[in-house]
Amino acid sequence: MTHINIASLEVGQEIGSIEYRLTRDSLVRYAGASGDFNPIHYRDDIAKAVGLDGVLAHGMLTMGAAVQVAINWIGDPGRIVDYGVRFTKPVFVDGVKGAVLTVIGKVGEIDVENSIVRIDITASCADVAVLGKAQARVRI
Repeated sequence: MTHINIASLEVGQEIGSIEYRLTRDSLVRYAGASGDFNPIHYRDDIAKAVGLDGVLAHGMLTMGAAVQVAINWIGDPGRIVDYGVRFTKPVFVDGVKGAVLTVIGKVGEIDVENSIVRIDITASCADVAVLGKAQARVRI
Protein backbone atom coordinates (compact mmCIF):
# COMPACT_ATOMS: atom_id res chain seq x y z
CA MET A 1 0.00 0.00 0.00
CA THR A 2 1.16 3.51 -0.76
CA HIS A 3 1.75 5.70 2.29
CA ILE A 4 0.10 9.09 1.84
CA ASN A 5 0.59 11.91 4.31
CA ILE A 6 -2.84 13.55 4.59
CA ALA A 7 -1.26 16.78 5.85
CA SER A 8 0.62 17.15 2.55
CA LEU A 9 -2.54 17.08 0.42
CA GLU A 10 -4.25 20.15 -1.00
CA VAL A 11 -7.74 20.58 -2.44
CA GLY A 12 -7.42 20.70 -6.22
CA GLN A 13 -4.25 18.60 -6.27
CA GLU A 14 -4.24 16.06 -9.11
CA ILE A 15 -3.70 12.52 -7.87
CA GLY A 16 -3.44 10.84 -11.27
CA SER A 17 -4.85 10.28 -14.71
CA ILE A 18 -5.53 7.30 -16.96
CA GLU A 19 -6.52 6.82 -20.60
CA TYR A 20 -8.44 3.73 -21.63
CA ARG A 21 -8.83 2.65 -25.24
CA LEU A 22 -12.19 0.92 -25.52
CA THR A 23 -12.92 -1.30 -28.50
CA ARG A 24 -15.85 -3.47 -29.49
CA ASP A 25 -13.77 -6.40 -28.25
CA SER A 26 -13.54 -4.67 -24.84
CA LEU A 27 -17.32 -4.41 -24.75
CA VAL A 28 -17.85 -8.07 -25.63
CA ARG A 29 -15.35 -9.15 -22.96
CA TYR A 30 -17.07 -6.92 -20.40
CA ALA A 31 -20.45 -8.37 -21.40
CA GLY A 32 -19.10 -11.84 -20.70
CA ALA A 33 -17.70 -10.82 -17.32
CA SER A 34 -20.78 -8.87 -16.23
CA GLY A 35 -23.51 -10.95 -17.82
CA ASP A 36 -24.91 -7.82 -19.51
CA PHE A 37 -25.46 -8.97 -23.09
CA ASN A 38 -27.75 -6.11 -24.14
CA PRO A 39 -27.05 -5.83 -27.90
CA ILE A 40 -26.81 -2.01 -27.75
CA HIS A 41 -23.30 -2.71 -26.45
CA TYR A 42 -22.12 -4.59 -29.54
CA ARG A 43 -24.59 -4.27 -32.46
CA ASP A 44 -24.96 -1.03 -34.41
CA ASP A 45 -28.26 -2.05 -35.99
CA ILE A 46 -29.92 -2.65 -32.60
CA ALA A 47 -28.41 0.49 -31.06
CA LYS A 48 -29.71 2.61 -33.94
CA ALA A 49 -33.10 0.88 -33.88
CA VAL A 50 -33.61 2.10 -30.31
CA GLY A 51 -32.58 5.66 -31.19
CA LEU A 52 -28.90 5.66 -30.27
CA ASP A 53 -26.14 7.03 -32.49
CA GLY A 54 -24.33 3.71 -32.25
CA VAL A 55 -22.94 1.10 -29.91
CA LEU A 56 -22.19 2.39 -26.44
CA ALA A 57 -20.02 1.19 -23.59
CA HIS A 58 -21.70 -0.29 -20.54
CA GLY A 59 -22.25 2.36 -17.88
CA MET A 60 -20.79 0.10 -15.21
CA LEU A 61 -17.67 -0.43 -17.33
CA THR A 62 -17.21 3.34 -17.53
CA MET A 63 -17.87 3.72 -13.80
CA GLY A 64 -15.46 0.92 -12.90
CA ALA A 65 -12.73 2.26 -15.14
CA ALA A 66 -13.07 5.75 -13.67
CA VAL A 67 -12.57 4.71 -10.03
CA GLN A 68 -9.28 3.03 -10.93
CA VAL A 69 -7.53 6.41 -10.74
CA ALA A 70 -8.31 6.56 -7.00
CA ILE A 71 -7.37 2.91 -6.48
CA ASN A 72 -4.02 3.45 -8.20
CA TRP A 73 -3.36 6.44 -5.96
CA ILE A 74 -4.27 4.79 -2.66
CA GLY A 75 -2.86 1.39 -3.61
CA ASP A 76 -5.63 -0.68 -2.00
CA PRO A 77 -9.21 -0.98 -3.35
CA GLY A 78 -10.38 -1.79 0.19
CA ARG A 79 -9.66 1.81 1.16
CA ILE A 80 -12.42 3.11 -1.10
CA VAL A 81 -15.20 3.65 1.45
CA ASP A 82 -17.77 5.21 -0.88
CA TYR A 83 -18.09 5.79 -4.61
CA GLY A 84 -20.86 7.27 -6.69
CA VAL A 85 -21.42 8.80 -10.12
CA ARG A 86 -24.17 10.17 -12.30
CA PHE A 87 -24.20 8.97 -15.89
CA THR A 88 -24.43 12.12 -18.00
CA LYS A 89 -23.46 11.09 -21.55
CA PRO A 90 -22.94 7.74 -23.26
CA VAL A 91 -19.54 6.55 -24.42
CA PHE A 92 -20.01 5.63 -28.07
CA VAL A 93 -17.51 3.04 -29.27
CA ASP A 94 -16.84 3.18 -33.00
CA GLY A 95 -16.43 -0.21 -34.68
CA VAL A 96 -13.09 0.79 -36.22
CA LYS A 97 -11.62 3.59 -34.11
CA GLY A 98 -13.00 2.56 -30.75
CA ALA A 99 -13.13 5.27 -28.10
CA VAL A 100 -10.71 6.79 -25.62
CA LEU A 101 -11.93 7.35 -22.08
CA THR A 102 -9.82 9.91 -20.21
CA VAL A 103 -9.98 9.91 -16.41
CA ILE A 104 -8.48 12.48 -14.03
CA GLY A 105 -8.65 12.43 -10.23
CA LYS A 106 -8.24 15.46 -7.98
CA VAL A 107 -8.47 16.00 -4.26
CA GLY A 108 -11.90 17.53 -3.65
CA GLU A 109 -12.10 17.57 0.14
CA ILE A 110 -9.89 16.58 3.05
CA ASP A 111 -11.34 15.35 6.35
CA VAL A 112 -8.24 15.16 8.55
CA GLU A 113 -10.19 14.19 11.67
CA ASN A 114 -11.60 11.04 10.03
CA SER A 115 -8.66 10.42 7.66
CA ILE A 116 -10.96 10.56 4.62
CA VAL A 117 -10.13 12.24 1.32
CA ARG A 118 -12.77 12.84 -1.34
CA ILE A 119 -11.41 12.34 -4.83
CA ASP A 120 -13.32 14.16 -7.55
CA ILE A 121 -13.12 12.21 -10.79
CA THR A 122 -13.63 13.56 -14.28
CA ALA A 123 -14.23 11.06 -17.06
CA SER A 124 -14.50 12.25 -20.62
CA CYS A 125 -14.60 10.89 -24.13
CA ALA A 126 -13.81 13.14 -27.10
CA ASP A 127 -13.67 16.09 -24.66
CA VAL A 128 -17.24 15.44 -23.47
CA ALA A 129 -17.83 14.66 -19.79
CA VAL A 130 -19.52 11.27 -19.53
CA LEU A 131 -19.87 11.09 -15.74
CA GLY A 132 -21.14 13.76 -13.39
CA LYS A 133 -20.48 14.13 -9.69
CA ALA A 134 -18.09 11.19 -9.78
CA GLN A 135 -16.61 11.06 -6.30
CA ALA A 136 -14.72 8.45 -4.34
CA ARG A 137 -14.14 8.73 -0.61
CA VAL A 138 -10.83 7.16 0.37
CA ARG A 139 -9.59 6.27 3.85
CA ILE A 140 -5.97 7.32 4.31
